[in-house]
Amino acid sequence: MSLEEWVPRTKVGRMVKEGKIRSISELFANHLRITEVEIVDYLLPGLEQEVIDINLVQKQTAAGERSKFRAIAVVGNRDGFVGLGTGKAVHVVSAIEKAVRNAKMNLIPVRRGCGSWECACGAPHSVPMKVVGKRGSVRIELIPGPRGLGIVAGEAARVVLELAGIEDVWTRTYGETRTTLSFAGAAYEALRNTNKIVLPSMW
Repeated sequence: MSLEEWVPRTKVGRMVKEGKIRSISELFANHLRITEVEIVDYLLPGLEQEVIDINLVQKQTAAGERSKFRAIAVVGNRDGFVGLGTGKAVHVVSAIEKAVRNAKMNLIPVRRGCGSWECACGAPHSVPMKVVGKRGSVRIELIPGPRGLGIVAGEAARVVLELAGIEDVWTRTYGETRTTLSFAGAAYEALRNTNKIVLPSMW
């Protein structure tokens, strides 16, 4: 279905379709939730997506074992917005579609800055200050890095940070980082926590 044929089912969807909300930043500024995936497609048409893991999972039922594929996807515009989602289905393509859809529904704004004392350029290339995220057994610390450093992180966290628009950052991790969902989820939660930072007015 194209966006022209989209018939909104929620109040927020109707406000977006009618042009009362013109940007994704405006949506979050008014503390409105993403209630339909088409809202993201409408306001952020250039969103990138990447699948970071596909696994075969099994569920024991009375009739025997049922196998499904579980996909983990990340979406982002490399400019301050990122989302993480999972999807399960009998077929790989359907699992990926569900994961991407859920990732769009979980889209969050990311507050960026230059919190590195080595750099202090003021450009939004890193995080404003050290932030921590936790998911499952994994805990991750994002530490501001100077311009040109790059992203010093494991593969799953790197994808989340890149699609969020973070260019330079140190990371410190604890726990079972081989669990892709927990690792990526911890990085996602750390980026969500950037919105809770209250910076001094003299910074």
